[in-house]
Amino acid sequence: MSTTLPALQPDLVADDTIVSAVPVGAAIASVGASLPDTVIRNSEIAARIGVSDEWIVRRTGIRSRRVAEPTERLSTHAAAAAAAALRRAAVSPEQVDLVLVATTTPDDVMPNAAPLVAHELGAVRAGAFDIGAACTGFLSALAVGTGQIEAGRAQCVLVIGADLMSRILDPQDRSTAAVFADGAGAVVLQATGEASRIGPIVLGADGAGADHIKVPREEGVIRMRGHETFREAVARLSLSTVQAVRAAGARLDDIDLFVYHQANGRILSAVGERLSLPADRVVDCISEHGNTSAATLPLALAHVESNGRLAPGHRVLLGAFGAGFTWGATVVQWGVA
Repeated sequence: MSTTLPALQPDLVADDTIVSAVPVGAAIASVGASLPDTVIRNSEIAARIGVSDEWIVRRTGIRSRRVAEPTERLSTHAAAAAAAALRRAAVSPEQVDLVLVATTTPDDVMPNAAPLVAHELGAVRAGAFDIGAACTGFLSALAVGTGQIEAGRAQCVLVIGADLMSRILDPQDRSTAAVFADGAGAVVLQATGEASRIGPIVLGADGAGADHIKVPREEGVIRMRGHETFREAVARLSLSTVQAVRAAGARLDDIDLFVYHQANGRILSAVGERLSLPADRVVDCISEHGNTSAATLPLALAHVESNGRLAPGHRVLLGAFGAGFTWGATVVQWGVA
């Protein structure tokens, strides 16, 4: 019995420009961001959960956050952030080989957000899939995208972190109601033909901590044990920072900016103090963004670039910690040259 395979359509035949025969380096060409228009200030949450505005600031460092309206879709914000990054890199959607969306909150259980984003962008040649590693998702997606480029399997990869955490919040829960928020950020990864400007990416996981941050299927809302999460986050971020810097052949003093997952202002301060980092090098933009889970790293990069603190050639430590537990870090030399 024989089977006749259908002829491939011309636009589905592999283009020999997609795959390089020689491993190359990867670099971040640009960053883009997308935030909902609606701003929710602490005063709108404080009364509901029986605390004061200053109580929220003292415990989290957050003063306001962006929250999506019910009609807004995660894929729309992810695509908007990616489109902005593509424009800034002067890359057309047709040049993208792979679209990666790190998210915990896709619009639907199925399909993944990434194919929808690729379609909205017009990235007709790109493969697309989601990566689920909670707040470490963007860093995990960066590892996958970088690996694809370094292996010569792709030349241009969109790495997107996007979450609408308001969709899985219990508005009465003091541990989470004032912490999480919505947003999306994206970077364009490009092959450089030189040594990779993204250093070794240290990733770790410990499922023994799974119960400390979780969204039980029967409830559908996030539950978090703050004390245990704080302790583990500080320890894991501190250790992975040292590991990533060493793996990159650098010292802490060589790092221009430390861009950590914007989970909590007290975590950022504690990591900085433990590692004796200069406060002005530790990026803290949680005050107006809140914790946007997988989106915090690219949003923080967009924030510091827009205010002139991030420039080509800067060495940037990226570090994240999230549910699972999962964590990781890497050193990036900003820009393509």
